[in-house]
Parts: sequence; C-alpha cells; structure tokens
Amino acid sequence: MNFNPEYVLNALVYAFLGVVIFVGSFVVMDKTTPYHLWQEIVEKQNVALAILVGLMSLGISVIIAAAVH
Repeated sequence: MNFNPEYVLNALVYAFLGVVIFVGSFVVMDKTTPYHLWQEIVEKQNVALAILVGLMSLGISVIIAAAVH
C-alpha cells in the first residue's frame, strides 16, 4: 500500500469540517438555553448541567462523525 498525501489532506479537511460543525452546534445549543452554559457550569458549578452538556456533545460528535465519514 502506497502513501498518498491526498488521504492526509482529506482527513485534515474532514476533521476541520467536523470541528467547525461541532462548535456551531454547541453555540446554537448555548443560545437556545435560557442561561449561559459556561457561566452556569464553571462559576455556579452545576454538575448536573455539565453532565448533560457533555452527553449532548458526545451525541453531536457521533452524528457528525457518521455524517462526515
């Protein structure tokens, strides 16, 4: 099997695209909640919200990975 630089470029483009889509979806999720997620998690130390946001992030990541792949 030969090394093809095109495969590396494709992987980088898809990784960048996945990160951009993830950040965009996280911003949308943050805007649709009635409070600021980062402030609620970090300053008020809301553990339940942190777990929920983490699980939502994993779910979004799986969907993006399946769509990009």
